[in-house]
Amino acid sequence: MPAGRVHLAVDDARALGERYLRAIGYDHEEARIVADHVIDAALCGYEYSGLAKLLNIPEHRRFKLPRQPLRMVRETEVSALYDGGNQVGMLAMYYAAQAAIDKAAAHGFSLIGVTNSWMSGRSAYFVEMIARADLVAIHTASSAATVAPLGGAKPALGTNPIAFALPTADGPLVLDMGTSAFMATELQLRERLKQPLPEGVAIDPDGKPTTDAAEARAGALLPFAGHKGFGLGLIVQAFGVLGGAGVIKAGDDGYVFIAFRPDLLVPLDQAKRELSGLIERVKATPRLPGVDEIRIPGENSARNRERLKRKGLDIDRLVHDELSRVAGGKN
Repeated sequence: MPAGRVHLAVDDARALGERYLRAIGYDHEEARIVADHVIDAALCGYEYSGLAKLLNIPEHRRFKLPRQPLRMVRETEVSALYDGGNQVGMLAMYYAAQAAIDKAAAHGFSLIGVTNSWMSGRSAYFVEMIARADLVAIHTASSAATVAPLGGAKPALGTNPIAFALPTADGPLVLDMGTSAFMATELQLRERLKQPLPEGVAIDPDGKPTTDAAEARAGALLPFAGHKGFGLGLIVQAFGVLGGAGVIKAGDDGYVFIAFRPDLLVPLDQAKRELSGLIERVKATPRLPGVDEIRIPGENSARNRERLKRKGLDIDRLVHDELSRVAGGKN
């Protein structure tokens, strides 16, 4: 193990995360939910969204503001808009995803919006949770301005991921993609560790290209794939308005879940069987020279999860030491 890295068994990593969260003010159940989120991200191979993400919570500008339980703003049989009570999004979205499951299971369809929340984490976690309940899920998450529009020199949009999940006979088919050229959470980790960014993903406060993470944080990230990423990011921001972003003064954080039962269209077993067949046909496509395998979105994450459950997690020593320092002797 390199000197700057620490290896942890998964149970030890989870325990460290929960102790840290309790030390900064979360109760046992809240700590369990948020820690499970970041541990799953780490298992899927996203170290920047793993334990390192917990350090971002108390650094967030809204962390010190009062927190309240989620509150219903508006509700019908198939829909609900929640005020997230200034809760961290990894917690608020967990409850919102569960509400999406409950309403869709009962009525076939659900539409859930959440506002007044921040730092929602990895969208795949929530849509996979919904798909494992044999539902189709779509999730959009708009956030504070960190991404410049195409041709712009200042940020106007969030990183604005959109995620989908469908149940298949072999487990959920998941696509989770940000609309920025680089993820904000990984940017924060690179700034913390003083690591450079790739070329072409960010600009500094003067609008000039930069690979310096601190300069990029002060400037802006760029949309992925030019006009395509910009257009999709704008649509996710617009969905955030429907999720209630404007309920909070100058708010940008708005979240939407759409969930429905496949049997509104085709029988569940048929849908799952045919979706698995679709994946098999795609993977069986003749490959170009040098290509060993055609991989489906989410497939690598699922393989990482199974491998790292056995192997354990490696994290940066700086992250480990700061988590341990704050967690102290918390039980």
